[in-house]
Amino acid sequence: MYTNNAYLNHSTIDRKDKSKPLVVTMCGTYKLYTRPKLPTWRPRGRLDFQLIYIAAGKAHFHFGRNSEEETIVHAGHMVLYRPKEPQKYEYYADDQTEVYWVHFTGSDVTNILRSYGLTDDKKVFYCGSGPSYQNLFRAMINELQMCKDSYQEMLEMYLRQIFIKLQRYFNNSIRIDNSRTAETIDMAIAYFNEHYSESISIEEYAEKNHVSTSWCIRNFKLYVGSTPMQFILQKRICNAEALLLNTEYNINEIAQIVGYDNALYFSRSVIPFIRGAEQSSWLEKHTYYKHIGIYAYKAKVLSEITKLPQGTLEKAESLEQLRWLENGYKIKVGLTDLETIGIDTPEDLKRAEAFLNDNQYL
Repeated sequence: MYTNNAYLNHSTIDRKDKSKPLVVTMCGTYKLYTRPKLPTWRPRGRLDFQLIYIAAGKAHFHFGRNSEEETIVHAGHMVLYRPKEPQKYEYYADDQTEVYWVHFTGSDVTNILRSYGLTDDKKVFYCGSGPSYQNLFRAMINELQMCKDSYQEMLEMYLRQIFIKLQRYFNNSIRIDNSRTAETIDMAIAYFNEHYSESISIEEYAEKNHVSTSWCIRNFKLYVGSTPMQFILQKRICNAEALLLNTEYNINEIAQIVGYDNALYFSRSVIPFIRGAEQSSWLEKHTYYKHIGIYAYKAKVLSEITKLPQGTLEKAESLEQLRWLENGYKIKVGLTDLETIGIDTPEDLKRAEAFLNDNQYL
């Protein structure tokens, strides 16, 4: 198990401090690798507030009377405990759990939380995945360990940044209270978290769950902030980074583990880039293919992809095929020996006309 914790005044004492509106008292992170289980049971709760972020894997929480009702909380969710609320939860190594947590108190915490949209009914909520939350938690841990000048103000600033990110996420996502849509998307999140390393077809997943692919992609993005395939790719990247840092697997083994064995990409640049070799020698070391843009669609798929928003990759490369790949569609390609001339600009058209004039008798 890996831990990295920090405590105000080097004290683990549970405290209630009303000297300031908001005070961070302790924070840290856990990653379970070998220890089979890490349980927590506080029947009377604590005097302070606690915010827990599930960064990877999943955690098992128990709510309700006598804490008997188990809720499995997946990566990308947060859990907020208020003072004197019973706390019971477990982390398991088999779940590859990684969590970040912070305890805070103060004279005006409840009103501060409400001002950022963390109302009294917010206990378990989705907040999105990615490194930004981890970076803020790590910054708090570092401040609390180093205790440099004005570190308490820095701690409050980082915690408020987390609150602001949550507020923006709540404002940009669909309302989830008693929502069938939210329930469906929560199921998708759980499925993708469990199966991200497998070959996932968004089209097949949507059909199996009796929704259209476009509906699934559109509502997933409204709820999560990214398309399903972007979510899966980010999950693979985060887990690949963790494996690179904490294991002795080589890059090829890690690629297989996280599901990168069948990656596809189109680019206006020459790919792949061969490291350590002059570009003039690349053709001797790898077979490169030129993209010829002749497409055939099923009517249903064409109807769906025309409704998709542009993704970041398409905007970067100006290649519409990347929109489909980002959203989980598969593109089958064929090989040909015939040469063609791409026409994207007036200058390309002139070159094509010159080519045809020069080769009209071939």
